[in-house]
Amino acid sequence: MRNLASIQRIGNLEPIQNADAIEKATVLGWQLVVKKDEYKINDLCVYCEIDSILPEKAEFEFLRERKFRIKTIKLRGQISQGICFPLSILPEETEIAENLDVTEILGIEKWEPNQDEQRSSKQTNKIMYPKWIPQWVQKFIHKFRFVREYYRQRSGQKSFPSLIPKTDETRVQVLQTLIDKYKGVKCYLTEKLDGSSITIYQINGKFGVCSRNIDLRRDNTDKFWKTALEHDLENKLKKAFGNENIAVQGELIGQGIQGNKYHVRGLDIYFFNVFFIKKNAYGNMNELIEVCQKLGEKTVPILKDDYELSNSIPELVELSKGQSFLHATLREGIVIRPLIEMEDHELHGQLVKNRVSFKSVNPDFLLKYGE
Repeated sequence: MRNLASIQRIGNLEPIQNADAIEKATVLGWQLVVKKDEYKINDLCVYCEIDSILPEKAEFEFLRERKFRIKTIKLRGQISQGICFPLSILPEETEIAENLDVTEILGIEKWEPNQDEQRSSKQTNKIMYPKWIPQWVQKFIHKFRFVREYYRQRSGQKSFPSLIPKTDETRVQVLQTLIDKYKGVKCYLTEKLDGSSITIYQINGKFGVCSRNIDLRRDNTDKFWKTALEHDLENKLKKAFGNENIAVQGELIGQGIQGNKYHVRGLDIYFFNVFFIKKNAYGNMNELIEVCQKLGEKTVPILKDDYELSNSIPELVELSKGQSFLHATLREGIVIRPLIEMEDHELHGQLVKNRVSFKSVNPDFLLKYGE
């Protein structure tokens, strides 16, 4: 799980032009606005990343108008991503240590950009707790994974297949050590599309379709299943790979998804991952292209295939900016991966399956769409 809140150091402080009461702070690779003189360089603080939903408590009351969600904002011309709090917001018994994950300690949850769309589907992501359990009890027990899994099964939901990693990418701002290590490695850049994650697989002869978190029941009216069937992917996978256990993962975009920023008619899929289940390994760029060609499907736009990785976070954020390859709109960002697939078991940080792969999200996109 992503560390939404952790104890971090103030790396730098800089003045903001025409601003007497605020200044720019650097925490990890993030830049944000703080009150002037509230912190000094090297001070420890509790840093909460964007996409955090804070609990409804008195100390977070100033976020009520934003529904307690931390977004990218701009103050006096300075982009601010995240919020710093003093260590005093932690329980007294907390053992203070740099990099300590305090997400659960503070009761912080992650905001998902497509959660409302998936909840509007017939196959809802919402776990149905018995009506006799009071709401406040439901909210409390929902924090425990084994409880969620139990009631998810009772609700008729199936967990995401354990043999396939879920789709996710770590933001570059928390990966300075990793990009220092791999500086100069040849990489390819793909456009990060703003849609809903879809995973399509065949395992031991079974064909399945998943949203980001759920193995969906077969339903011709469900938008995930409907699109997979319209693309004839069940037959295509069987024809191209026989009985091989394989999964392809992509972005479902189009009408009814994230405002359809790309003005797509109907629904479409652009693939960004192929996962060879028997090998327990992702395919590299060439293998992804080859699999998509066999299936007659599209990859996400490949923007560069000879990029030498920089270890400058500001440079990688700047690289994320630009227009989408699909339509005249801002692109959400980029995903960066080595041309030769790599796993790092020393500096894995928050990487998915230790894979050297991460994203740089366009701050202009986040500002425009309130994220």
